[in-house]
Amino acid sequence: MRNATVSRNTAETKIEVTLDLDGTGLYDNQTGVGFFDHMLDQLSRHSLIDLRIRCEGDTHIDDHHTVEDTGIALGQALSQALGDKRGINRYGSCLLPMDDAQIRCALDLSARPFLIWNVVLPSAKIGAFDSCILIRSMASTVTILQKRFLNRWPRRCEQPLNMTRGCKVNCHRPKAVCKTSC
Repeated sequence: MRNATVSRNTAETKIEVTLDLDGTGLYDNQTGVGFFDHMLDQLSRHSLIDLRIRCEGDTHIDDHHTVEDTGIALGQALSQALGDKRGINRYGSCLLPMDDAQIRCALDLSARPFLIWNVVLPSAKIGAFDSCILIRSMASTVTILQKRFLNRWPRRCEQPLNMTRGCKVNCHRPKAVCKTSC
């Protein structure tokens, strides 16, 4: 069975992630951050990984602990579920054209985590979601919360992640990023 359940409790968050790599794309994610839940739902649906996430966080202060700690717990769960990685291709890539977005993602299950992020989001907000939560700033154009999530996940899952982009509509970029990593 390639599944895992991980709990993570900190002063700011209480998280439980349950996933099944051999699922059908069922999801039930409740982090308290609406757009982030939507991105996690997309990850599950397009990867066919069953995913259930529950998070109680200090979102009354800011969403960043919720997003960052969820990235850590999700990465740990993926790493546990992958186990010794037998029967899994080490390398994978996707070029995804979605509406006006084009995102390229390359993954390597090498156990040497690294993030290359060449995606610029033109605004700090997507609806009420602070898009800067997805990744911590590597350059002045990349916002803090963007990197926090995407930097934690590859580290905890022990896989390099390389993203590049081309897109005009702000909300399409994170959606396409999520779908290419599936």
